[in-house]
Amino acid sequence: MRLGSVLSEALRNIGSGVSRAFAMFLAVLLSGTLLGGYEATTVIDLESQAVQRINAYADVNAIVGGTVDGTACDRLSDAGDGMTGTLAGAMRAGKQVVPLATPGKDISSYDVTPGMIRLIAGNAKADVSGVWVPRDVAKDFGLAVGSALRTREGTMRVAGVFDWPNDGRDTRFAYAFIVPVSASASTFDECWVKQWPVDGQTENLLYATLVAGSGSSNAGVTQVNKGFDAHYDARASYVNRSTRWMPWVGLAIGVLVGVFGVRRRRLEYAGALHSGQSKGAQLLGIGVETGVWAGLATVASCALLLAYAVRMSRSDWVAVLVAAVRTPLAVFAGVMVASLFAGLLIRESQLFRFFKKR
Repeated sequence: MRLGSVLSEALRNIGSGVSRAFAMFLAVLLSGTLLGGYEATTVIDLESQAVQRINAYADVNAIVGGTVDGTACDRLSDAGDGMTGTLAGAMRAGKQVVPLATPGKDISSYDVTPGMIRLIAGNAKADVSGVWVPRDVAKDFGLAVGSALRTREGTMRVAGVFDWPNDGRDTRFAYAFIVPVSASASTFDECWVKQWPVDGQTENLLYATLVAGSGSSNAGVTQVNKGFDAHYDARASYVNRSTRWMPWVGLAIGVLVGVFGVRRRRLEYAGALHSGQSKGAQLLGIGVETGVWAGLATVASCALLLAYAVRMSRSDWVAVLVAAVRTPLAVFAGVMVASLFAGLLIRESQLFRFFKKR
């Protein structure tokens, strides 16, 4: 048979309903979308857990109980791996601040290195020319970026406002003035490091910021937010997720759909061989028919998963999509390979046996 004849016959089979293309299309679409959607939902949940930990400072570690070199602490920011990087800064207790608007109320202050300002602001270019205040202090005193606050110690200019929710993290910054000072200005009490992904060498780096011979033997590393599991491993959670087998499940379903689609028409295919159709032309026709309904279903499934990933992902929708579309692609591969293999096994000599079992 000529190529044009094979293609036209395949399209006629689809259009006339002989191939049950719509039912097969739905089978591939539903299996690919549901299994791929399950995978996408799982990855998005893992992504949300990671985002929650990052926002809650769950993986911020601090060294306490020793004397910290502020310059060495700030330099830990250079230890990032080029992904989200590392932010680090030192802090110590400062003077009590008494605003003139509330002469009977003093508020704690903390002297911090520029690195600490960048850490709490989550921005490597944070303004360190003035004090930073948490949202609650800004609300109570009517402060905003650029505001001036008169205190007994003098006038403070507000360089930034930051959020410090009550989610289990260290509460000292929840209602205080954060005053940036030079990293080389004397020593500090603590060094904080915020890193993602977490490096197993973080604890060693923190100990390297201690000033030798200054009672550092009592120093220890602790979490800034103790409300989360300290042994969280984002990569292990992703690698060991229960849905990592979805592409294999999809492949198995695709094989079943492909075999079913051919076997239900085996009498027709054996009869065509008996009438003189070549095996090559027959396999080409099967491939064209299957490719049309399975291909369209796969494209539709991937489009739905794309929309879901873009809408629901809190961080990297591309990573969610890459994980999810493997399943509909596996379904498509299973359908195509199984259809052609099942078609290859049909022989003209089986015609009368198929006819008796019809």
